Amino acid sequence: MDRSDELGRRDRKKLETRAALERAALRLVAERGLAGVTVEDIAEAVDVSSRTFFNYFPSKEDALMGEDPGGETDLRARLAAVPAAAPALEALRLVLREEAERVQGQREQWLLRLKVFEQNPSLLPRLVAGGTKAERSLTAAVVERLGAGPAAESHAQLVTAMAMTAFRVALMRWSAAGGEPMLTDLLDDAFSRLAAGLPDPGPSAH
Repeated sequence: MDRSDELGRRDRKKLETRAALERAALRLVAERGLAGVTVEDIAEAVDVSSRTFFNYFPSKEDALMGEDPGGETDLRARLAAVPAAAPALEALRLVLREEAERVQGQREQWLLRLKVFEQNPSLLPRLVAGGTKAERSLTAAVVERLGAGPAAESHAQLVTAMAMTAFRVALMRWSAAGGEPMLTDLLDDAFSRLAAGLPDPGPSAH
């Protein structure tokens, strides 16, 4: 095995360990509640030391969030890859649709994560803070697409906030329905409503 193969194997092992710690944290907190789970419990469930746990996460709450260290950078890179001719809202839709596909691909883990958040309200401020951080990062990327200036900045703030809200609403609808509808379909529906100017639904709509 050459050095590049060895480094690749180590990277895969790290990703596997991180994912295992996330799964264990979610499962244990879903069973016992946040106060009933310690870092030691999570580490023991994966057969690693507490020290190893802290190599990946600062706290058990961070393990529940499951944040990808390169997530924001990846979102910005994907946004930059969308052709410049695409309007900002459409560019954001394409990027967030890819994110929805990723979440859908981890259906059971994400449904459990959302259940844990619902059952443990003390986690919500952390969730909101994470969303705000991602929104600021994407807003800056939209400004780069539009060019500098007050008009570009205000438009970027508005369009990114709308896009992120559409994603959150789609995610909550998906969770409430037990993950049966495709998250991408729910997201497309939310963006279609935005594009139509958010008309009120008819009396027979659900």
